[in-house]
Amino acid sequence: MFKTLRDAFKIQDVRRKILYVLMMLVVIRLGSQLPVPGVNTEFFANYFQNNTNDAFNFLNAFTGGGFDRFSIFALSITPYITSSIIIQLLTIAIPKLEEMQKDGEDGRKKLTAITRYMTVALALFESIAMAVGFGNQGLISEMNFVNVAVVVAALTAGSAFLMWVGEQINDKGVGNGISMVLLINILSRIPADMVTLYENFVKGQTVAKGALRGLIIIAIILAVVVIVLILNGAERRIPVQYSKKMQGRKMVGGNSSNIPLKVNTAGVIPIIFASSIMSFPGIIASFMQKTNVGGWAGKVLAVLNSGNWFDKSNMFNSIGLILYVVMVIFFAYFYTSITFNPLEVADNMKKQGGFIPGIRPGKATVDYLNSILNYVIFIGAAGLTIVAVIPFFFNGWFSANVSFGGTSLIIIVSVILETLKQIESMMLVRNYKGFLNE
Repeated sequence: MFKTLRDAFKIQDVRRKILYVLMMLVVIRLGSQLPVPGVNTEFFANYFQNNTNDAFNFLNAFTGGGFDRFSIFALSITPYITSSIIIQLLTIAIPKLEEMQKDGEDGRKKLTAITRYMTVALALFESIAMAVGFGNQGLISEMNFVNVAVVVAALTAGSAFLMWVGEQINDKGVGNGISMVLLINILSRIPADMVTLYENFVKGQTVAKGALRGLIIIAIILAVVVIVLILNGAERRIPVQYSKKMQGRKMVGGNSSNIPLKVNTAGVIPIIFASSIMSFPGIIASFMQKTNVGGWAGKVLAVLNSGNWFDKSNMFNSIGLILYVVMVIFFAYFYTSITFNPLEVADNMKKQGGFIPGIRPGKATVDYLNSILNYVIFIGAAGLTIVAVIPFFFNGWFSANVSFGGTSLIIIVSVILETLKQIESMMLVRNYKGFLNE
């Protein structure tokens, strides 16, 4: 791998792309240290010490600590991700957007422009809600229109700038730009999490006991990473045979292929959807200064907060985990159903003279694809649930208090693998041995 990196840097084009990405990542981390003008930068640091609001811990992990410092990148790239998901879902419901999606390059450009406008609108809405909701609680030292406007403008501009950075990485660098922004933010939190694990479980113990605990922690992290690797790369290949036909005086066709169905077809989308929905009531309560409400409303907020799951002193709150698992599985099926259409796949195979061996073309093929898809999605959703729940268990049962979870690990692994594959393709074109072949 290191030899390939050295060879990659010998090629001017590849070296330029890699250095451009590294430069942009440095800019992102520098921006995450710049506080928004006119705010109390200690507000969220104190807030996180006094509250276990899962929603904001989740956001803080995605912003690389920029949220608790309330930097100009406090919203990170999350408005763009949200708007992209919304547009993708709306293409199913709105025929006009569906036409744009099928309209080639021009249609994709229009969808990209709509996504950008929605990103700015979402960032504006979120920044106004945060400035007003937390400004009255002490975030803004002096509440007036000018100070609120400065905070809103800084947060909105920061999110829009990160969107631009992601697009520039796509055009001039290597890898997916938006994923790179998330990757560097998540990776920046890992050293602090490792220090937290050391202080909670290893520090102050005897050498033998401390070493044993350290090995157990490393083994658990490696086991989760291995599960994520398997989940990310596993796929079910459905064989497809194409019949021979005459074209002029030649017999063409007769070759075989396959339809690769990824086990984790929806990626991290189910976890993001489930976490966002379950954390939404807590965010609203925080904006309304109702974090310590009692009665049934307080019990509901406690159940929905993943920070309370697996708490040995109150296992009742872990009921929320059941709802979380159900939502992850539901969104895995839902998202896959709108991104993979068995009827369309079966029709395309039939038009090209293809068929699945042993399965009749038409409705029988559609039914077969649906049955295989349901089986594969369930396995993927089960694996995704395991990866997501393991960090919750250790945070709750052992008070690990780390920010990275299943979502973070899946993003880290998938982004690194995709980037390596892209660099590998560049190297293979130039007859160099790639990363993944070593």
